[in-house]
Amino acid sequence: MILPRSLQQRLLVLVIGVVLAVWTIAAILSWLDTRREIDRLLDSHLAQAAALLVMQTAQTKDDDEALDAPVLHPYAPKVVFQIFHEGRLGLHSANAPGVPMVPLGRDRTPSFRTVRIEGRTWRVFAAPGLQRDIDVYVGERIDSRTAILLAVMRSALWPLAGALPVLAFATWWAVRRGVSPLRDLERVLARRDPRALDRVEMTRAPQEMQPLLDALNRLFDRIRAVLDAERRFTADAAHELRTPIAAIKAQAQVAMAEPNAQLRRHALVGVLEGCERAAHLVDQLLLLSRLDAGLSGEHALVDLAALARRAIADIAPRSIAKSQQLALDAPGSCVVSGNAVLLESLIRNLVDNAVRYSPARARIDVSLARRGARVVLAVQDSGPGLSPHELKRLGERFFRARADSPPGSGLGWSIVRRIASAHGADIRANRSPALGGLLVEVSFPAAAIDSNQRVSNRDC
Repeated sequence: MILPRSLQQRLLVLVIGVVLAVWTIAAILSWLDTRREIDRLLDSHLAQAAALLVMQTAQTKDDDEALDAPVLHPYAPKVVFQIFHEGRLGLHSANAPGVPMVPLGRDRTPSFRTVRIEGRTWRVFAAPGLQRDIDVYVGERIDSRTAILLAVMRSALWPLAGALPVLAFATWWAVRRGVSPLRDLERVLARRDPRALDRVEMTRAPQEMQPLLDALNRLFDRIRAVLDAERRFTADAAHELRTPIAAIKAQAQVAMAEPNAQLRRHALVGVLEGCERAAHLVDQLLLLSRLDAGLSGEHALVDLAALARRAIADIAPRSIAKSQQLALDAPGSCVVSGNAVLLESLIRNLVDNAVRYSPARARIDVSLARRGARVVLAVQDSGPGLSPHELKRLGERFFRARADSPPGSGLGWSIVRRIASAHGADIRANRSPALGGLLVEVSFPAAAIDSNQRVSNRDC
């Protein structure tokens, strides 16, 4: 069965269909039960009538003359009886045939038979008399029983049939009243400003609609968060890109106006540095946008030690230029489950921040260690560190602790936190008890690997 698309019409079709089906089944069962009871009642009347005739034949004298019984009731033509004495028809009703309606049988046992005589179907009860030469037959036309059954069922079913339209209207009203909260929700949503993302509130919403409202409100919350992030990303990107672009423009203007080749070269170097800063900022913005969209990539078994060695090797020239001591303490392999590109970006951002914000001749230690079921990456330095207030603000986009900080995008910590969250890692920042500067610890769930997969004797 193809149901209508409208929920109200679907409920009406289902409810009225079920009511009609139940009503029809009940009517059929009532018909069968009433017919059975009427047959039993009328069969008992036939048996009682036959018993009376048997008793009457015992009290009367033998008489070979056939007599017709008078018609005393309108149903009398539909009921017949016969009394046979020594095979001859004696007392009988006017419409009785001249031959026995059914053979009594050799055992002369009283029995009911349904027979067809002269195109009509009869229900006949045959019984022997008290004397062996007397047979008594009482019959009733089946159509009379059908007429009685129809009269009884008509009296019982017509009121119920007449109530069906009333029931259908009541069902329509009840269903329409029941789905009215959906129409109320439709009107509420139709009146809303398309830009509105506040929660939908309905004071008298039924319990069944509450999950729908909760899901709708959660959807609005997610859309609002996405739009806020997009607006914040656009505004922040425009604001942050303005500075390197202005610096590039200024250096380019100086290079164009400067006749001295050495000074012009110095300005052009500034242009290149500005381009590098802008490119780095764009890369950071794109990575952060990817993380905001939930695109953390496919996870696989990743060796953090190898990623740390590669990231430190790339950053080491800048650390050497500042006469810093950059050291790595890591086992042969330290395996976690994650995305290699994102995890390398996390390590690179932490080490780059330590190198960038630590003064010359500072010490920077990077270590990897196994602590129970966790793998801990620690980056600490001997720089000035951060105050408790600044530690609380770490992770805010474009936040920079001090105005005199070296150039940077201010997005590194936001990226680190998002990557850690995507990998189920915990991140903690505090003052380093060993070096006095900033200590950052990122705790990853250790990956379960077989002994055959170990690549070093110094695994985490």
